[in-house]
Amino acid sequence: MRAGIVGMGRYLPEKVVTNHDLEKVMDTSDEWIKSRTGIEERRIAADDVNTSDMAFWAAQKAIQDAGISPQDIDLILVATVTPDSPFPSVSCRIQEKLGATKAAAMDVSAACAGFMYGIVTAKQFIESQVYKYVLVVGVEKLSKITDWNDRNTAVLFGDGAGAAIIGPVSENRGILSFELGADGTGAKHLYQDEFIIMNGREVFKFAVRQMGESCINVLEKAGLTKEDVDFLIPHQANIRIMEASRQRLELPVEKMSKTVNKYGNTSAASIPISMIEDVEAGRIKEDDLVVMVGFGGGLTWGAIAMRWGK
Repeated sequence: MRAGIVGMGRYLPEKVVTNHDLEKVMDTSDEWIKSRTGIEERRIAADDVNTSDMAFWAAQKAIQDAGISPQDIDLILVATVTPDSPFPSVSCRIQEKLGATKAAAMDVSAACAGFMYGIVTAKQFIESQVYKYVLVVGVEKLSKITDWNDRNTAVLFGDGAGAAIIGPVSENRGILSFELGADGTGAKHLYQDEFIIMNGREVFKFAVRQMGESCINVLEKAGLTKEDVDFLIPHQANIRIMEASRQRLELPVEKMSKTVNKYGNTSAASIPISMIEDVEAGRIKEDDLVVMVGFGGGLTWGAIAMRWGK
């Protein structure tokens, strides 16, 4: 039995904050932000909207898209570094809201690589036939841990949620290979004190190297080559990092997901948010070979090669 994505859903806050809005409150410019990051605007959740609210709304859509009921879910995994509170977990909060009474629940903390970690964890339960359906949610309310006086980080982040139902798929589809990794010696370059603290130069160098390597590694593990890749979904952190991954795979521009311009860096939510947009737009088609790759604080990273479809 092979595990794959059988349903997806996302939530994006209504409030849009553009680069021009930020120009009014800090020493920055639209040109400066776009040239260095590719970001033009981002979504910011309302004060009365919690991480668990966004996760719940995205999960509802994923369950509906999969054609199952909350009672069918065996496990809930929520990837986030911005929970409502240290405990209970966001996964437990949405288990109650969904009415998924038979589901076990836990949160996964791997920062921007969290969704990859969640999907790979779900895969083990599905393919060992312990569980049939696992709900994986990547969700962040980064606006609450962003220092809006720090122009180097405030321009980067946005809020949102993306959810996937992982379940059994036909033998020639689903997750073909994966790679997860961590380097704790790099923790000092990206962490949360009161707010997000980042050594941009060091994180950039790490990400450019690791994302490209991980893409190649998962293809080799699956017995595939760069020529086999139909679509790349990189973590939407910075257009220059994303472009480095695309060039490593020698893909044309139209075969790489790009939503960083509209939503900024939504951490664990960025890959599922982007994937849904590309599926709905017809850029990802049945039987396409899709590579997902992300990196984050920890430092952590993860990549997955997947044959799209049920």
